[in-house]
Amino acid sequence: MPTHYTMPGTCALATNIAIAWLDAPVEVETMAYGDHKKEEYLAINPKGKVPAVAFEDGDVLTEAAAILSWLGAEHGTEGYARDKVLGRKEAEALSYLTSEVHPDFGPHFAAETYAESESAQDEVKAAAYDKLRKHFDRLEDNFKETDGGWYLSERSFADAYLYVVTRWIEQTPLSIDDYPTLRAFRNRVQEDGGVKQALARQDMKPV
Repeated sequence: MPTHYTMPGTCALATNIAIAWLDAPVEVETMAYGDHKKEEYLAINPKGKVPAVAFEDGDVLTEAAAILSWLGAEHGTEGYARDKVLGRKEAEALSYLTSEVHPDFGPHFAAETYAESESAQDEVKAAAYDKLRKHFDRLEDNFKETDGGWYLSERSFADAYLYVVTRWIEQTPLSIDDYPTLRAFRNRVQEDGGVKQALARQDMKPV
């Protein structure tokens, strides 16, 4: 059975949620923060990041978008084996969330990797918050266009990743209260049984 490696507070919660939604035969191993930099895990994923899925044949799959794509292809059920148009839209949404929104949280979580002095770090953070504000404005508008239900016309893995970034906003100066549709989405999603299961597996609680 493949093993999915995750860690509290990380984007690996999205892939953990997907495993729960699909009831996929994947073992979930939650590491303590810091274990991702230890030799034992680096032997599995030299990037020292989560998520990662280790297969019984020794192969390892990393990057959340790639793992979500594999989960959908390998364990997708009705509701995940969608038509080509929706499949493309899900890929687009995940690409945006993983390659644009997620990286723009970087200066907030680790400003020291972007600048040395405290004043420069403050400038980097301020610029990041401006970018994040634009992202959340765009996401809020997107939800208004889809009647506020899901990121797309039906539940998808993009919703699992969006749930993660709507949790992260709480750690920034931005407020989810400025985005009522996203706030309602987050409140609804974290009442989902699969989301509750994934949170419990990562020793996390709803916001």
